[in-house]
This record gives sequence, C-alpha cells and structure tokens, in this order.
Amino acid sequence: MKQIQFSFEINKKIPDALGRAGVIHTPHGDIQTPAFMVVGTYGKVRLLSASQFHNIGAQGMISNGFHLSQIADEIDGAGGLYSYSGYNCPTITDSGGFQVMSLGSGLGKVVSMDKRDIAKEQFKAENKKRLARVSEEGVYFKRSEDSDEELITPEYSMEFQHKVGGDIIMAFDELTSIGDSKEYNEEALNRTYKWGLRCLEKHEKLSFDRRDKPYQALYGVLQGAHYQDLREKAAHDLGALGFDGYGLGGAFEKEHLPDILFWCNSILPEDKPRHLLGLSKPDDIFVGVENGCDTFDCVAPTREARHAKVYTLDGDINLRNAKFKNDFMPLFEGCQCPTCKSNHTREEIRGLLKNEGAVKTEKQMISDRLLGMELITTHNVFFIVNLTNQIRQSILDGNYFNFRDEWLSRYYH
Repeated sequence: MKQIQFSFEINKKIPDALGRAGVIHTPHGDIQTPAFMVVGTYGKVRLLSASQFHNIGAQGMISNGFHLSQIADEIDGAGGLYSYSGYNCPTITDSGGFQVMSLGSGLGKVVSMDKRDIAKEQFKAENKKRLARVSEEGVYFKRSEDSDEELITPEYSMEFQHKVGGDIIMAFDELTSIGDSKEYNEEALNRTYKWGLRCLEKHEKLSFDRRDKPYQALYGVLQGAHYQDLREKAAHDLGALGFDGYGLGGAFEKEHLPDILFWCNSILPEDKPRHLLGLSKPDDIFVGVENGCDTFDCVAPTREARHAKVYTLDGDINLRNAKFKNDFMPLFEGCQCPTCKSNHTREEIRGLLKNEGAVKTEKQMISDRLLGMELITTHNVFFIVNLTNQIRQSILDGNYFNFRDEWLSRYYH
C-alpha cells in the first residue's frame, strides 16, 4: 500500500475553547487553517480565473461531486481535479447526498436555516411530485419528472469521487431537514452510519486499486439535526471509525449552531480536521472556529456578488442602490483585493451592472455585466479568505477573542 500523503497538525489552540490553528497536508499542497474553501461547483470558480484565484490568496476549492460525476472519466484522464481545474490547489468534493435530496425534495424533505421559511417550503414540498426516495441501498432519484430513476449508493459515490480526484472526499450521508421528526432523524443517522462503513470499505479498495494516484482523504459526515443525543451518538460512532477527517452538516435553525458544533467536536478525535459544510457568514465562521472547525465553504460570496452585494467591514452593501451613483470610492476603502487596488470605483462597477451610460450593443451589455460581477466576486471571495487568514493569525498571536469582538461589533454595528 502506498504511503498516505495526508495529515493534520495543530499549531496553536484557543484557550478555553475547541478552536485551533493548524495545517492540513495534502498531496497537492498545504491548507493553513482556519481556511475558506472557495466553491467551484463544476470544477472551476465562476467568474474567477486561476490567476485571480491565487492572487486573492485562496488556498483550496470545493466542487460538487454529484455534478462532476457525469464527466468523472474525463477528469480522471486529465489527471484529476487538481489538473483539470487549472487551479493547481488542494480540492474537496462532496458525496452527492445533499444534491439528490435537495433536487428531489425526497420524502417531503426541505432545507432551510430560517424558521420563517419552513411553512412556505413545506407547502411547496407537499405539493410537488417527489423525485427522490431513500432505501437502505441508497437514494433513488430523478433529475426531472420526465427522466428515468437513478440510484446513488455509497459505493458509487466513492467511485465517482475517486475518479474526480479530490484531495478530500466526503462519505455518502442522508440529509434530513428541520421538518423531519426525531424518530426519522434516528433512522437516517443509523443509515448514514451503515453507509459510512460501506464508504470506508469501498474507499480502501479503490485506494489500493488506484495506488498509482495521490491518496484521497475520506471524511465522515455527521448529521443529527439539533438533537444533542443524536449529534453526540454520531460523533462517538463515526469518530471511532477510520475516517481521515469529518464534515459537519445538516439542516437546523441557526441559533443551534454553537451547541451542535460543540457537541460534535468535543467528542471527535482532536487530531483529525473538521469541515463545516455550507456556511460562510462571518458570525458563523467565528462560531465555527471557536467550536473546533478548521475549514469552511459556501456559495454565498460568489452568488451574492452576482446580485451586486458587496462585503465590507462596516456591513454589506448593494451596489444597485441609487445612493452609490456618483460614488467614486473603492468597494471598500483600504481593501487590498485586486479590484480595490486597481482603483475600480463603486460608481464604475454599478454602471457596468446596470448598463448605464452610452448606448451599447446587447453583446457589450452582457460583457459589461459580467465584468461588474467578476470585480465584485474577486472582492467578496478575498474578503472571506482574508477574514479566515486574520482569524488564524489572531489565534497564533494569542488574541483571538479580542479580534473576534472588535471585528463583529464593527461588521454588525
């Protein structure tokens, strides 16, 4: 068996908390933690070239294993996601569990972090033809009402993730929603545990069969909604298995996040890295860090950039607002991102997004809008990447809590 090229070391801990600064060593480079993994759904970050990716200091990318499964052979032939993407950085792929459940609203499942949306989403789910169903074997789902039914099993998830070639891959898990009963969450948790065992077995076989390829670390994924006994059971059960790290996921109300992370990470092996799936709001990152999470990901920085939302230390702004017309400040004064350092102004970028000024052809209008979104994307991703870098430095310097309080009080006024 080839030598495993994956490890995690802790450089310094936050006093009286679970948080730490560390380094995840992968075959394609190190990740200095805490770190934000930029979302490149289809193997590339939308509106962010490889050079821009590295110019803003991004350390790694997380991609959608479910979507990439359809071109897994092509990616494998190109040398894996590291080479195929052109980003030449450490990469993560997910298992596909989230996608098939959210795509199909299986068994009436919905995903929401906001209590106010529950009734509306449940109504929509109940009146929509179910496109996914769960069995012990795996998840049967349809990509649309007219398509044939497909099956994703833990073994198949391991197969396409190995071909895609992420440095870190996720075990197949069953996503539940805040609308599910505790009884159903218990069933799903037991199923996820069994699927985790199947993933480990298949992963070991594939690692041996593909021993000429770089080693891929397998993370177990913890579910359990907002129930303490279920989260602790997941941490005990999965923590006792041979996973290389852990992903913390699930749908729950936001106020439960600190407790959920504490319950899990106070039990999970301290020498294994933990990834908080799908959250990137600054307060969530701080909560995640001090409760023992090492890496983060979310589509928000890029998605919100495409809708003109700009991150600043004084809170978010929307450039479409009329008050930013004739505003010749950078997106944020003193920001060191490439957009702000190149003297692009709020007024200029707003004009690109809204196609104001001289009469333009349709092609020019599209080009200008894309440029405006690209400039904000670069800024927003830099903002979150830089935040995690600053958090890491504050841990190393021994002043994490002072940095947290000052930063959050300014951002949230």
